[in-house]
Amino acid sequence: MATILKSTEREFKENENRIDNFRLFTDISRMSKGVEPQNLNFDLRRLNPGQYCSAYHYHRFAEELFMVISGAATLRTPKGLEVVNKGDLVFFEKGETGAHQLYNHTTEPCVYLDIRTFLGYDVCEYPDSNKIYLVPSGEIFDKDVQLGYFDGEENIKSKWEEMETNYVI
Repeated sequence: MATILKSTEREFKENENRIDNFRLFTDISRMSKGVEPQNLNFDLRRLNPGQYCSAYHYHRFAEELFMVISGAATLRTPKGLEVVNKGDLVFFEKGETGAHQLYNHTTEPCVYLDIRTFLGYDVCEYPDSNKIYLVPSGEIFDKDVQLGYFDGEENIKSKWEEMETNYVI
């Protein structure tokens, strides 16, 4: 079934849990119409002047595409900074080379369509803060604290012995 999201029915709402400099607004008309994509996720975003869309990041398992609908912003990627304008399409491949962040350097809002693949999970990495974010669980970890596969497993025999004493045949 086709669902039409009319431009006259847009309602931008500020994303929750944001801090200063990272205020981003998302059109909630998709949710109000019950549109819940399974693999091709999308949002219409409004980035006001002086704001960043998110922390600088990349996705391990998702591709992303921005289309600037109105206004302009400065795009940060591993190659540096570049201004994107109304009508521009920007594709971000998965992995480090697809790292990105938008900043609205203008005096007008920048509205853009954010389309991304979703396979049910993703891992986002944040090079500036060295974090890893697990999607959709929302867990965030410090990337510097890495463990070996068998770290903490040295006493497995005692776990089994404890279980055996409580096991009734």
